[in-house]
Amino acid sequence: MIQNNYNGALQKPIGSGFNATSTTNDVIKGIDLKGKIAIVTGGNTGIGLETVKTLSKAGATIIVPARDVEKAKENLQGIANVEIEELDLIDPDSIDTFAEKFLASGRPLHLLINNAGIMFVPLRRDAKGNESQLATNYLSVFRLTARLWDALKKANGARVINVSSLGHHFAPFNFDDPNFKHRDYETLQAYGQSKTAVNLLSLELDNRAKSFGVSVYSIHPGNIWGTELAREAPIEILQQFGFLDDKGNPVPEVIDSLKTIPQGAATTIWAATSPLLNEIGGVYLEDVDIAELAIDSSIPNGVKPYSLDEASAKQLWKLTEELTGATFNVD
Repeated sequence: MIQNNYNGALQKPIGSGFNATSTTNDVIKGIDLKGKIAIVTGGNTGIGLETVKTLSKAGATIIVPARDVEKAKENLQGIANVEIEELDLIDPDSIDTFAEKFLASGRPLHLLINNAGIMFVPLRRDAKGNESQLATNYLSVFRLTARLWDALKKANGARVINVSSLGHHFAPFNFDDPNFKHRDYETLQAYGQSKTAVNLLSLELDNRAKSFGVSVYSIHPGNIWGTELAREAPIEILQQFGFLDDKGNPVPEVIDSLKTIPQGAATTIWAATSPLLNEIGGVYLEDVDIAELAIDSSIPNGVKPYSLDEASAKQLWKLTEELTGATFNVD
């Protein structure tokens, strides 16, 4: 019987042997990725760059799509087996062009790591009027994965890793007004619902993709200092989270408690490579293991049940097809 994670049925730690302090070097030990092809969005900075470095050391070929190709070339210089392509995730035409070029190569796609994302941004919209965090963090993930679907199927055992966040605790998905057209915009609410959407997509796509040998995971990297995610964050929000003091200076004891970038990317690498996940998909991962369900406020981490709800996942799938015009051939 094929298992799924609807309503958190599989959502419990499995004893991976790793923990919150494990690094990418710990997780990749003994893993051989020669002959494997990966795409890593946002792969030229932060945890995406660390992900690319780690996959490269294990022998994989990695395609890194980037909006700023010159910056990507500079950041990725010296890393073996890397190809850089142009891609702007908020532009559907750019996604289609990138995917068409990859499909034309005839290569299978073993790992699709949807790592890129934005946070703390003011209200912006894409060309279709979609709020920018929803468009970048979620709608682009759906579209890119759908466009690359034939290459994923060709791999006979592909994995899709969608980088989510503990920030999904900020908000469930608002089906009444996902694009803030009739409610006041609040950047953390927008971010939260975009990451809830990522979890619901991972849940639903995994169930639909099983028969094609494709597994899907959403992951929380952990709280990390030193990435570009907070580059547009108002100082007030960083103070609210305790990262900065009342003078705008980093608070050393808080910063020191956060994960390093190699620790932050470790869960991505585990999701991409662990044999322990061969028979398990659609789960939300954190600290290099399957997370527990955050069934009440006494559990500060873990995954909220509303982001693993079967009815919501199916409703969101239908809405996303309408918003993006993209579909998967998974029936």
